[in-house]
Parts: sequence; C-alpha cells; structure tokens
Amino acid sequence: MNARRYVTPPALMLALTFATGVVDAVGYLRLDQVFAGNMTGNVVILGMAATGGGTGLPVLGPVLALACFLAGAAAAGRVLRTAAPGWNRRCTGLLGGVGAALTATALGLVVVGADTAGVRACMASSLALAMGAQAATARHLAVKDVTTVVVTSTLTALAADSRLGAARGRGAVRRVAAVALIVAGAAAGAALCQVHEGLAVAVAACVVLAVTVLGGTAPPPTPSRSTAPSTALVRP
Repeated sequence: MNARRYVTPPALMLALTFATGVVDAVGYLRLDQVFAGNMTGNVVILGMAATGGGTGLPVLGPVLALACFLAGAAAAGRVLRTAAPGWNRRCTGLLGGVGAALTATALGLVVVGADTAGVRACMASSLALAMGAQAATARHLAVKDVTTVVVTSTLTALAADSRLGAARGRGAVRRVAAVALIVAGAAAGAALCQVHEGLAVAVAACVVLAVTVLGGTAPPPTPSRSTAPSTALVRP
C-alpha cells in the first residue's frame, strides 16, 4: 500500500517523541514535578533541592524516576546487545513492553489515583522505567536527531546548521518536527490531565502500541543505494 512508505523509523520515532511529551506533562503536572523521560530535568531539580534552602522541590520522586529510567535503559540495552541493526523483533518486543507498562500505569492512575506522595512516586517511576526502555530502543534504531525523550541536542543541531550558523541546512525538517511534536505532546498531555491523568497516559500508551504494530509489521524496504542503516527496517 502507498501508505506503507510513511512507516519509516524516523516517522515512528517522531510519534514516540509525541508520546514522551504527553508522559512528561503528566509527570510534571500530576506526579510532583517529576519528569519520566527528560532526565536532565530531574537532575537539575535534585541539584536545586540539594541546597536545602526551602525550595520545596521534590527529592524522592526524581531519585526514583532517575533510577528506574536507568534500569529500563540498561534492560533494553541488554536485550539489544546482539541484535541486528535497525528494527527487529527485539525492538518490537521492547516497545510492546513499553506500551504495556504505560497501559498498566494508566489503569493504576484510574483505579488507585494519585492522592498520596508514595503513589505518585510509584507511578512516576513506572513511567520512567518505560521511557528508559523506549530511549534505549530508539538509540539502537539510531534515527539522527530523534532520541524520542529530549530535544536539547536536536535544537543545538538545528541552530548550528541553520543559515545563521554553519548554513548546512541538513535535517532541518526532521529536527523541527521533533521539537514540534514533543511540544504538541506536552500540550495534549496538559489538556488531557484536565480530564484525568490516567487518560493522558492511556493516549501515550496507544501511540506507543500503534508504533509497535506498525514497526513490527512493515515490510523491509526495497534495497537501494540511498538506503542507510538508520532508516531501514531490518529483521534478523
């Protein structure tokens, strides 16, 4: 089908970037200012909280989220250690697990709620575990400028290669799309939180599961001279 040509790793990773924006909006707005995907934010929060100057910033949530993110990334890295480059069955399994974890967290938020600090820290940790696995999977797929969890390096490359910078102009569309989608995801997450934070996480879960299905069922591309490892769907 003609639509299949749009099912590429860059497109799928951009969709995951949108999901990350939703998840981080939930973490910050409903789970005590904890980032599930943007670990730089958690590290900065912990640094400010360490001054003990009555900042009122959380400590437990960011610490647990950081630890769980690293655990998720390490676990995914172990699974992908001997995997072939590009999309493979292990990527499908890992992203399926991310979608399942987000679904479970959404159900937890609906059933249990987020009324206590302990529950909020637990839910944020679950989201961070999923985002760590997602980030490691995206790293394996190696789509340039799209990590799915942060856009600082993307913004740097966009500005450095712009006409005001080195004037290279390569990859501008993809970089702008990554930034726009994480912003759109955050806006959508904030809006959905007005209804219920569980609904926001459920939407992110649907996006991740859709990416998993599309990536796992897309046929391998026709070999060509322009096909690069970072944009090919490869199976073992």
